[in-house]
Amino acid sequence: MGAALEHLLTSGGKRIRPALVLLTGQMLGAPREKLVTLAAAVELLHTATLVHDDLIDGALLRRGMPTLNARWSPAATVLTGDFMFARAAKLAAETESQPLMKLFAITLATIVNGELTQLFAARGVINRENYSQRIYSKTASLFEMSTRAAAMVSPTGDEITEAMRQYGYLLGMAFQIMDDILDFTGDQETVGKPLGSDLLQGLVTLPTLYYIEAHGDDEDIRLLADGGYGDRARVARLVESIRSSEAIDRSLEEAKGYVKKALDLLEGMSPSQEKQALEDLASYIVTRKI
Repeated sequence: MGAALEHLLTSGGKRIRPALVLLTGQMLGAPREKLVTLAAAVELLHTATLVHDDLIDGALLRRGMPTLNARWSPAATVLTGDFMFARAAKLAAETESQPLMKLFAITLATIVNGELTQLFAARGVINRENYSQRIYSKTASLFEMSTRAAAMVSPTGDEITEAMRQYGYLLGMAFQIMDDILDFTGDQETVGKPLGSDLLQGLVTLPTLYYIEAHGDDEDIRLLADGGYGDRARVARLVESIRSSEAIDRSLEEAKGYVKKALDLLEGMSPSQEKQALEDLASYIVTRKI
């Protein structure tokens, strides 16, 4: 177990979610000890979901490094993820906030339900509402929890807490859209997974949805709805078509729209280093390359 945890915790990552907790809470005057505990709980929860995701997807690389399931048995991988979920819940409980614990549980249920939906009912689905629900469950719900929970342990009112919840939600939606763009445009070595990996699993993301709107007559589109996304040659051709189309720019503009709304929510906050950092973080979301 110790070797597995060391592998996970030293494998890198952007640590954006705990940064959101710390910056939001410090901006709003939360007790530092509670913030550090909450930030650790959030990152452990996130890491645990990645462990299970990689096992479900059969992914052997993440960020260019071997995943846990590439080195350990499925049973060891599942149990490691379970252990991290338990440790995350224990840390969340140490904040001694019952509403926060409820939020933690609801968010975990949202993430798991999203994974189940993606596993059993999302392959080949070409539907904008389905996509939005998936990226909320998969990513935005935890961003939302990070900023909302930090506000909940701060000496602030409901209006500010709601504004920070929305900020986290909007940032999370933009973050996942950028991930989906990078699945087409990123450098494979930098991203750490094959380009077009979502399409190879039959998952239709925003660039593909925009491409379908403009090129619905492309015969390669039919393989998605018909369950033929395992045809690597045709998927590779479709990936190249999407990469060179206007769908990438349209998706980027949508991500920027979410970030603009998030920045608008910060305008009413008092000037501080933390506020500036949150603004910079929002801008980074739509300029990152990994």
